[in-house]
Amino acid sequence: MIRFGVIGTNWITEKFLDAAAQTGELELTAVYSRTEDRASQFAEKHGARHTYTSLEKFAASKEFDAVYIASPNSLHAEQAILCMNHGKHVLCEKPIASNAAEMKKMIEAAQANDVLLMEAMKTTLLPNFASIQSNLKKIGKIRRYVASYCQYSSRYDAYKEGKILNAFKPEFSNGSMMDIGIYCIAPMVALFGKPNSIQATAHLLESGVDGEGSILFQYDEHDAIVMFSKITDSYIPSEIQGEAGSIVIEKFSTMENVRIQYRTGESENINVEQNENSMYDEAKEFAALIRSGKRESTINTFENSLIVLEIMDEARRQIGLVYPADQA
Repeated sequence: MIRFGVIGTNWITEKFLDAAAQTGELELTAVYSRTEDRASQFAEKHGARHTYTSLEKFAASKEFDAVYIASPNSLHAEQAILCMNHGKHVLCEKPIASNAAEMKKMIEAAQANDVLLMEAMKTTLLPNFASIQSNLKKIGKIRRYVASYCQYSSRYDAYKEGKILNAFKPEFSNGSMMDIGIYCIAPMVALFGKPNSIQATAHLLESGVDGEGSILFQYDEHDAIVMFSKITDSYIPSEIQGEAGSIVIEKFSTMENVRIQYRTGESENINVEQNENSMYDEAKEFAALIRSGKRESTINTFENSLIVLEIMDEARRQIGLVYPADQA
């Protein structure tokens, strides 16, 4: 079993722990939290034997070999680099860093310490995304990519009442693009690489982050548009349009209900079986990479993560969204 620790004791960590348990390869042994009460409660609930309230002591611990980081976005780089400097393999929630400059430092730390670093971008590791990749040729020359992920945040009501929670604070490198727009951008990069140009628009909230926005992308022979929001819901599917037909995806973040709609009127279901927990495949990939001694995923590559961050850096520049992390 691969022993691992966690930074972050929220719902996303709970979901990852379920996925990790299902792999049969990952064993939780350590929990870090800022408070002993929270660390102890979480550790007891999930069977971890060791708790830490000092990040330095956690990183230096001999009780685990890998770490899953699910702290606020602005803390990812610092915490990941500290853990890698102590020889720990790192799976870091998306976005893996606040900006491309931080990501470059993380890659340097991973290579200097000969450890694995991977962004926990679940969408590109899902079986249905692999199905899309293998079936892409069936729709002919690609002409347009349209991805939408708009989900009204459970914290937005509190925001409107004057209580600004972490999800809407720029000091934590948050906002709709970083939190959910990335689910539209990362698969595009995995499929088509770096775009030639981008044009971004967004609505900035008074707290200083984007509540919703959209980005236009230009490639050599096709264009793309992604739409994202934390202040509205959307019910429209996403699609990849080709000259012979379109691949239609109903729920983009988890790649659900995927089909090809041909221009002839025929439809082809290209769904494959997926685990109910959409984080299972990223946990499985992380464990497999550690087992094989590899230091980079061939799917969630350093290059792809870096391109995504460069895109979001430029989009934020265009909409006027600056994080404290950008000033570091």
